[in-house]
Amino acid sequence: MVNLIQLLGRKSIGLVANIGEIFILLGKSIKYLRYVHADRILYNEQLYKLGVTAIPLVSVIAVFAGAVAGWQGAYQLEDTLPPTFFGQIVAIGVLSEMGPVLTALVLAGRNGSSIGAEIATMKVTEQIDALEVMAINPIRHLVAPRIVAMFIMLPLLVVVADIIALFTAALIGDMFFNISVRMFFNSFQSVFVFTEDVLPSILKALSFGISIGLISCWVGLKATRGASGVGRAAIQAFVISATIILVNDYVVATLVF
Repeated sequence: MVNLIQLLGRKSIGLVANIGEIFILLGKSIKYLRYVHADRILYNEQLYKLGVTAIPLVSVIAVFAGAVAGWQGAYQLEDTLPPTFFGQIVAIGVLSEMGPVLTALVLAGRNGSSIGAEIATMKVTEQIDALEVMAINPIRHLVAPRIVAMFIMLPLLVVVADIIALFTAALIGDMFFNISVRMFFNSFQSVFVFTEDVLPSILKALSFGISIGLISCWVGLKATRGASGVGRAAIQAFVISATIILVNDYVVATLVF
């Protein structure tokens, strides 16, 4: 029992220390945002790498997510509610949950693992130490651009995913359940409220983006033990980011609704 209590104590202290390190890293990154214009090449590179190049993957995921939402929504409505409710049910589900959460989880696997492995490689090969020797701040040049890129691009990618998923769901309803595309969007527009349907999705995407970027960079900077440390950093970046995404999803949904 004593050993169990000691273990729980060590784990709790370690958790609090890690949370403190993450917020300290966030504070340092915010401090260097005043150099955005001077470092615009670094920011543009990360915006393209973490955002633009992810559009094909996000689009494919959105197509199948919209198809599943459309099929399940139409199937559940069959023989229970009029088809005029189809657009309302599917669109609200896509905008509030499926769009932001699925997109964030996909990017946590794609971008989060990439960021964690990249920075971990630089850490274990002493490239970050070399930057510090040359008076180049690693947080300014490595961490801040990646956090800002995820913070900006994830909401934009969520908007793209939402649009693609909605059109796909409308097409599924039209092709297989005789629910016209016009009826789908008329039904959705009749109950559409920006502050209740779109704003929560954007707020979630912003919190997801900064969480993925921040945690992935922190994991990379903590990496040790050579190649195995790089692999472990890539896994931890995804696992921790995915967990925080689900936690943030609950917190934001609770605060908004």
